[in-house]
Amino acid sequence: MMIELIKCHGSGNDFLLIDEMDRDYGFTEERRAELAKQLCDRDSSLGADGILYILNSEKADGRMRVFNSDGSEASMCGNGLRCAGRYICEKLGLEEIIVETMKADLQVKKEEDIFPGIPTYLVGISPVSFQVRDLPLVIDQETLIQERLPQLNDELVFTAVAVPNPHLAAIVNDSQLDSSLQKELSEKVNGPNKLFPDGVNVSFIKVLGKNQIYVRTFERGVGFTNACGTAMSASSLVTCLIGENQAEENISVFNNGGMVRCVVHKYEDSYKIDLIGNATYLYKASIDTENGFVMEKEEYSEQELYRKLQEHAQSVLNK
Repeated sequence: MMIELIKCHGSGNDFLLIDEMDRDYGFTEERRAELAKQLCDRDSSLGADGILYILNSEKADGRMRVFNSDGSEASMCGNGLRCAGRYICEKLGLEEIIVETMKADLQVKKEEDIFPGIPTYLVGISPVSFQVRDLPLVIDQETLIQERLPQLNDELVFTAVAVPNPHLAAIVNDSQLDSSLQKELSEKVNGPNKLFPDGVNVSFIKVLGKNQIYVRTFERGVGFTNACGTAMSASSLVTCLIGENQAEENISVFNNGGMVRCVVHKYEDSYKIDLIGNATYLYKASIDTENGFVMEKEEYSEQELYRKLQEHAQSVLNK
């Protein structure tokens, strides 16, 4: 079977976007997972962190399903939603839409460029829950907010939050960030374990200064990625909880793939987080799914401008 796709990325978190709004490829659930493992393999001719399947929705402007490179389905993906949102916006000729995801219908809208010439979109990240049952995290308490988790580590102070993807985040110092600690912890909670039966995204956060943080994430189902949108959103929220940053203010979030902006909105009994960043197209291609061969390929020029954003982000991190 021949399929058409777009290779795209948000903060270097890259995806293969497949449009099913106009064409029925007849994918079964098993085939979606198989394609993710086949086409996202970094040793293949494509390679990506996951596949974004774009479908029609009965209650929104479009629907996004996200399959990780290991074939598992994610409930949400902030970086992927920016790319999916851009695609649906341009397809429908709109600048603001609602996209159906597994657990919530979320706002996406075109935003002022985060950096000159960079297609930029805002996605609203919600719902936000600190209830450990929503991750799930199996401990004898209802929440874990800025507390140690002795069963995992005696050194770090963690916050567990679902946005709605499950996240475990800790603010760290340079030595902790440079060590193998994050890899060891991440592999432990994403393998057979009693704490996180479904696995969890693990983020280490470094506070750079006023309204500036760096986030590195081990993503469930993927491993270390250039960036994870929901992780950067959750990490921004964590820094507001401890007073390092403030709600309703722009927070620049730097990552290995570039940078985004986040704004945490606090309501009476809930939170919402705006995730603002690039949605960059790399190329479009026609693929023979029987062997994964690229039959036709057309490059976009957008990555050249994105490299300038990356250079800017790196200059901040190197200060």
